[in-house]
Amino acid sequence: MSERPWLKRYDPLLPHSLEPYPDCTLLDVLADTVQQRPDHPTLIFKGLHVSAARLEQLANDFAAALLDLGVARGERVAALLPNSPQAIIAQLGAWKAGAIFCPINSTYTEWELEYTLKECEAETVVVLNPFYERVKAVQPRTGVRRVIAAHIKDFLPPVLGLLFTLVKEKKEGYRIDLREGDHIFADLLHRFAGSKPPPVWVKPSDPAILLFSGGTTGKPKAVLASHRSLLISAMQLHAYAKTVLSDWDDKLTLVMPLFHVYGNMAMNTSLVARWPMVIVPNPRDLDDLVATIRKERPAVLHGVPTLFNGLLNHPDVLSSKVDFKSMKVCYSAAAPLLRETKERFEKLTNGRLLDAYAMTETVLAAVVCPVHGENKDGSTGLPLPDVDLRIVDLDTGLRNLLPGEPGEIVIRAPQIMQGYWKRPEETAQIIRDGWVFTGDIGYLDQDGYLFLIDRKKDLIKPSGFQVWPREVEEVIAMHQAVEEVCVGGVPDAQQGEAVKAWIVLKPGEQLEIEALRAFCREKLSGYKVPRHIEFRTSLPKTMVGKHLRRVLVSESASRSTASGAEVR
Repeated sequence: MSERPWLKRYDPLLPHSLEPYPDCTLLDVLADTVQQRPDHPTLIFKGLHVSAARLEQLANDFAAALLDLGVARGERVAALLPNSPQAIIAQLGAWKAGAIFCPINSTYTEWELEYTLKECEAETVVVLNPFYERVKAVQPRTGVRRVIAAHIKDFLPPVLGLLFTLVKEKKEGYRIDLREGDHIFADLLHRFAGSKPPPVWVKPSDPAILLFSGGTTGKPKAVLASHRSLLISAMQLHAYAKTVLSDWDDKLTLVMPLFHVYGNMAMNTSLVARWPMVIVPNPRDLDDLVATIRKERPAVLHGVPTLFNGLLNHPDVLSSKVDFKSMKVCYSAAAPLLRETKERFEKLTNGRLLDAYAMTETVLAAVVCPVHGENKDGSTGLPLPDVDLRIVDLDTGLRNLLPGEPGEIVIRAPQIMQGYWKRPEETAQIIRDGWVFTGDIGYLDQDGYLFLIDRKKDLIKPSGFQVWPREVEEVIAMHQAVEEVCVGGVPDAQQGEAVKAWIVLKPGEQLEIEALRAFCREKLSGYKVPRHIEFRTSLPKTMVGKHLRRVLVSESASRSTASGAEVR
């Protein structure tokens, strides 16, 4: 196979390389936008428009507040915030203060939140009011010293803000008892309003963000990316998108959560492309998403197959009450995209729904199906400019495989992560000689199209979320009735892939399925709680006693296919 055969299949307007990359950061990009068009709408939230100049000023104000509170260069500022102006201001403000931003899944239980805050060593947390008590509960067991509470209505238009106060504020937990020493996000912005850019020089090589990923083994780890990495990845995605989207004018629907690399890079790419970001706080609230699309007429939407399936089956879509014709291109990642979903959505929009493949460790930009070129069934597409990809043998990882031969996918690119936060040994396991060993199995064809065979060995992706079997197994194993447990991912009509637990009970013990699920919900987010549970008298094992997860998954899939129904 020739070197980089995918280049011959590139869309005509897509350059083969973007090098040399500019020596700047996304903060510099925003500043340049302000210089060119200060009134350009950068954020759109429930009808409220935030201009580029206003966004930069708010970021300056929050940076000044952080510095006044004692946040030092390189400190971790965590955030439990849904997609919102507050989340973007917090991220940009933390960067301007020289801090490392760490967005965290706001649905985490106390158990998960404590682990995450300890792992990233956060000392400051910005939290939406409904999650404030959860942060306070775990704070004594973490290194968190500062808590800043944010209210969603602070950036709602006046009429919506009033309605929110009357109808939702109390019911949805927005009224909190702020503890002494904690701070209110809006008060800090007001106190430091009009602040000048902070006297902190943020270099492209400085660490910028910690995003959580399971890697290829074990519990979630914090992936560290530099400002340079974020800019490079955003520029690659922007170059690709420019073949169909217009800078400045086309709107992006920011629906994927910012704690996920997918959502965060959608935001970063929008900054580079100057696309107005139409913010949707909850990707599961399809009524709100449909209403937002109807009103704002965005040109691009990033999502997972579950989201696109949900839109296709939404009553307003089925009854033709909403028009999706503004959509020029949509991207699906984080879970397998079915051909039926792709074809139905493209017919609905007259645009393209394209599959993609990447990892948090590669800082997202990796492989995307071409916009104008051939889309091959089952392929996730072609590597982006300056992304190299090889398929190597599973045993040694040293031998390059021929087209069509399945092996491990390895990726090299200028934007790959700096490493796992304070985990050098695990970093060395996944990055070897500059190549990220993904743990995913796939093959390249003669044209350089990537085909996935299996997702990261054991990783489960219900509705695009990441679930590691070991994390679920550890919780289930705590139950006094459980003797053995093995967890894996099985095909699921609703979620694409669902969590399943195979359990052996201790002699004489009994356990109801719903009782076990309730036990899991105390320590796990909802998407990690097993959707399918099967009790067995024994579990298949290797000669050294390890559970044969793949055997269980294969058996379950075979039984599901044969019966035409899901197996509990």
